[in-house]
Amino acid sequence: MKNVWLAGAAIALAPGLAPMAANAQSAIPGNSPERASPSTGAYPSAAAGDGTTTGGYNQSRWAEDWRRMCDPAKRDDPLDALKCVKLTQEGDVYVTFSGEARVRTNLTTNPNLQDREAQRQDILRLVGGADVHLGDHFRVFGEVGHASLNGRNLGTPNANLRNDLAVQQLFAEVKGNVAGFDSGIRAGRQTFADGPQLLTVPRDNNTLFFVLDGVRAYARNATTRLDVFDLNYVAYGYEGLSDDRKNDNVRFSGATFGFKIPTDLFGGSKLYADPFVWRLRNRAATWGGRIAREERYFIGLHTYGDIGPVTIDWTVNHQGGTFGNQNISGWQAFVAQTYKLGKTADAPRVGVHVDYGSGGGSYDGGTLNTTSGLFGNNIYYSYGLFLTPTNLLYTAPNFTFTPIKGVRLAAEYGFAWRPDENDAVYRASGAALPGTQTVDGRAIAEVARLQAVWSITPRLSFTGRLEHLQAKTVLDRAGLNNSFFAAGWFSFRF
Repeated sequence: MKNVWLAGAAIALAPGLAPMAANAQSAIPGNSPERASPSTGAYPSAAAGDGTTTGGYNQSRWAEDWRRMCDPAKRDDPLDALKCVKLTQEGDVYVTFSGEARVRTNLTTNPNLQDREAQRQDILRLVGGADVHLGDHFRVFGEVGHASLNGRNLGTPNANLRNDLAVQQLFAEVKGNVAGFDSGIRAGRQTFADGPQLLTVPRDNNTLFFVLDGVRAYARNATTRLDVFDLNYVAYGYEGLSDDRKNDNVRFSGATFGFKIPTDLFGGSKLYADPFVWRLRNRAATWGGRIAREERYFIGLHTYGDIGPVTIDWTVNHQGGTFGNQNISGWQAFVAQTYKLGKTADAPRVGVHVDYGSGGGSYDGGTLNTTSGLFGNNIYYSYGLFLTPTNLLYTAPNFTFTPIKGVRLAAEYGFAWRPDENDAVYRASGAALPGTQTVDGRAIAEVARLQAVWSITPRLSFTGRLEHLQAKTVLDRAGLNNSFFAAGWFSFRF
């Protein structure tokens, strides 16, 4: 499309104007997200559908605001100068460069829960981007990425894990104030995080992000917002920049609304309600070994925020439509809450989440009750990617605390069942775990998990993860096994 070619031309010129490095740090959830686009009476950025910005950083680098770095007095090191490279004397035309490097190792025993040699993945992510601001109302953003994968027992890696060079993002955006609303249109390849994390995130666990290609428009004032979009999935190739293409078979479109709930409604709160109406069309969807065209509609409500020491994140949605000659009717509910044990920013938190995704109809005909997890957080239930919110009932108490300054630990113990015994257990990719559809039983697994994040500097961090999945009735009867997962990585970003 024309505006993407325009974005490409601007990005091609930008690197010659300043040096660029590919360094990174994984985004770490925080307590005081910064505004991505400050303006008077603007909708809070933490609820604007662009992800969370913490310490200046966002998974979607285009959502960051580094204009303060245009003042040399506010820079702490040479990399800060790359956040505002002025192209005009007035400073209204400038480039923000970004970069990320991540070195990671994963170890998984019994990969795919089968009795096989352990898998080791040695992973490198390199990403570089440029955000070219042409005045207050127009910009282009481009980002390229490299993914390398070595190790043992790797199977056939996807192109988001092994890729010589990919156009991860490339879009143009026009924005301004229309009738009191901060409004804009963004066209091209882009990340998308406007929804519950179990349905729509860029999937930072992957080496290259999950991205889409198309048009997204928004309008926001102080208390209300609207986001409409028409996007296609992107199919990465394995080679250079020319083989990453829009997937015309999978189209995602719809609208998300946002409302800031009055703060005095519960005696002092910071809550948001986001109704959404979405459509997913897949010309080659697969259920029960059958491939057919699917039209799936999502109607739901996402409510989240803080009520005193309690943080909630609740979602319910109904999915309807058709798969081949089958009607679709499924439900999902994600209910997560934590309680803060203290008043400091790093106070411990205790919590529990209960999640449900209906199942049934994949193998025995009739109404298809299996739900889709879209492109949600694929490590929410299992770091080893063994579970997803399709034919799943899951509950997990959790505890998060800071034992020493700069180190955050999170521990969780989860219990997984399947609501429909005649349907399979599904892993994070959406594929059925082999044999699970032919055995009786509801108990799937118990999952013990531990994560440690060490914020070494504002740019550099280390993350470690451990998980043990204990197979229960369904997996045992299907001939599947326990699995141990361990991962560790250093990440650096600027």
